[in-house]
Amino acid sequence: MIQKNNLNLFLKRENQNKNTQKRKERMALNPLYIFFSFIFITVAVLTGCGGNTQTLPDLIVRHCKDMNFTKLPLGGQKSDEEAMVEVLSGVYSKALKANAADSPELLEYVIDSLGSRGYVAVDWENQVNMENGELALAFCTAVEQRRDAELTILSVAYNGEFRTYDIKSRQGHVEVVRTYYRFDKNGALQYDNQVRYFPGVWEYTEEGYLIFEGSYYTDENYILTYSDTLEHVALRILPLDKTCRELNRKYILPIGYSKNNLLLTDWSEQDFGELDFYDLFERFFTMLYGYPSPCIPDDDVNTGVIYQIPASVFEYVTGAYLKADRRILVAKGILLSEDGMYLYKPRGFYEGEYPDIPYPEVTEYTENQDGTITLTVNAVYPEENTSRAFSHRTVIRPLSEEDFQYVSNEMIPPEKAYDHWWHSNRLTEEAWQDLYGGNILWKQYNMLNDY
Repeated sequence: MIQKNNLNLFLKRENQNKNTQKRKERMALNPLYIFFSFIFITVAVLTGCGGNTQTLPDLIVRHCKDMNFTKLPLGGQKSDEEAMVEVLSGVYSKALKANAADSPELLEYVIDSLGSRGYVAVDWENQVNMENGELALAFCTAVEQRRDAELTILSVAYNGEFRTYDIKSRQGHVEVVRTYYRFDKNGALQYDNQVRYFPGVWEYTEEGYLIFEGSYYTDENYILTYSDTLEHVALRILPLDKTCRELNRKYILPIGYSKNNLLLTDWSEQDFGELDFYDLFERFFTMLYGYPSPCIPDDDVNTGVIYQIPASVFEYVTGAYLKADRRILVAKGILLSEDGMYLYKPRGFYEGEYPDIPYPEVTEYTENQDGTITLTVNAVYPEENTSRAFSHRTVIRPLSEEDFQYVSNEMIPPEKAYDHWWHSNRLTEEAWQDLYGGNILWKQYNMLNDY
């Protein structure tokens, strides 16, 4: 990451040079999966992936040619293809040289630049509002009304990768051509791969998402699994309130749903319920210091690791984002030895989670009189073709510009109970002893300068 001042200077210069308009408001993890992933990577390395430098093909510049749509003006005298190359290849190549390609600000700038030239554009993870979403919404209407229409959506990633969805509707029957592109370290545009499929699921949701699912055939995947590849796509069309996005980035996304249950269960400062403080130690450590906890499992999956962590370290980390003292930790079953060391067992091989999980999205917020903020959050889960797998209300207490505490979480009752099948709880003490009791490795936490 480049320094913020350098990044602002870079973006300002780009805006001045291009005279762009003002930016708009806008299963539990199993060994079989690991084995297949390893084999697939090996095959890709041995056989090679498509990597010839190419100009953008026609499909990437095709944009709402159906007579029912009005194409937005591109501005200037440049053609569609020249404009695309200028925005994507030009901006990314300069950003890569400036070491700014992974910046959220740059991503917003790229999507805004694409939108100003008439393209329907959104980021890969739906963290930036879609540009020209009204055209995507009009296309969804055309599909519902069984009218012929065409649309190209550009989905941009932080790392210089992007994909295009070239979508056609013929009397309500939808066809998708998805193409991957990427920029190499020299900023040269690379074509990666392209697939075609007819979605078995196509839905515009109440939350404002276009969701579709389809399967396609590849030789590599068929060799590994003897089946087609299933692709799930969720693209937010309706814009989300800017403050909701900021609150989500600051308070909810950092903790997320991975390997912890802070946002998956009911709890409050009066009753911490089923919160797992061991999991929270790991998550809070990363939030505090910007890198993973050094307390990791052993390479040998048959070895159980127990770390001895000084009480001052464990209590500082777990208390950084929760109003919980030693009394609470001990009451929750956190083991404290006679010499004042907390005993901590990192998640092992048998406590992994399914790799594709939902991501949180703040949709509403309320500023309370006591200074806390209540956030209403939807879990968006492309894997299940839903923009609201479950919902919850999370209360946070800002302490300063950077510091805050989680106050409570309340699951919002759905029409039917939701099964967090992708989440894995830690092993019970009995199960842990059965697996590792005969082979335990004790380790001392020795990074006392981290806090």
